[in-house]
Amino acid sequence: MDLQIKGKKAVMAGGSAGMGRATAERLAEAGAELVISARREERLVNAAREIAEKYGTKVTPVVADSSTEEGRKALFADCPDPDILSITIKPPAPNGDFLKVTPEMWRESIETALIGPTEIMRHYIPVMKEKGWGRIVNIATFSAKNPMIWRLMSGPARSALLNYTASVSREVAQHGVVINNLLPGMFQTEGASEIMGHYAEAFGLEADPEVVGKHFREHNKIPAGFVGVADDLAPMAAFLCSDLARFIVGQNIVIDGGQHNAIF
Repeated sequence: MDLQIKGKKAVMAGGSAGMGRATAERLAEAGAELVISARREERLVNAAREIAEKYGTKVTPVVADSSTEEGRKALFADCPDPDILSITIKPPAPNGDFLKVTPEMWRESIETALIGPTEIMRHYIPVMKEKGWGRIVNIATFSAKNPMIWRLMSGPARSALLNYTASVSREVAQHGVVINNLLPGMFQTEGASEIMGHYAEAFGLEADPEVVGKHFREHNKIPAGFVGVADDLAPMAAFLCSDLARFIVGQNIVIDGGQHNAIF
């Protein structure tokens, strides 16, 4: 399928690994020129080089933490006028006992999962409106729609992000700027693997992969029968970034193997 984005400029914030990298690869495959950002320089530079070599397109790495003003300024400087913007963040650690969640933990969650994405969008939307064309896709989490007590640091801030985009998307659609969200469920990514120790701690489990895995499977039934991988989401992300998605506005699309048991 021709996504009709060859030569478009795309920013993938959080594009060095996991769903961000998989999305960046799909955009590169479609012929977009990429700017990818992340905090870890070595992994980011390697990802940019590998994607450029594989797909023969320009990929610029920007070492930046998009939850900070300094990081966002670095991203804006390296790509002032993108046509496409996709944003994802590293999943926060499970919080354990909800009574131990502190104001500092809430502030970090909000800075990362709400203020970071909304500030990037706020900066780039006027640029896209001026062009008369733009695509924005947030890769969030299904816990924004499906509350989970151990994902308090992940869900609520992204629920606010969904509220924000629901309003803003309908304001800017008339200018050719389309905003949508993807809500992934349980995926096996590098970021998810890194927080498994926190998962064990949150549930008082032995820090043994078999013990943690057994507990996870018992408490997270996935009708599809498996945990997703990054490329189970990336094709949909790339599609929403394309010219073909012009009539899909302000939607929250759950990709979770059927785990979220609801009609809407």
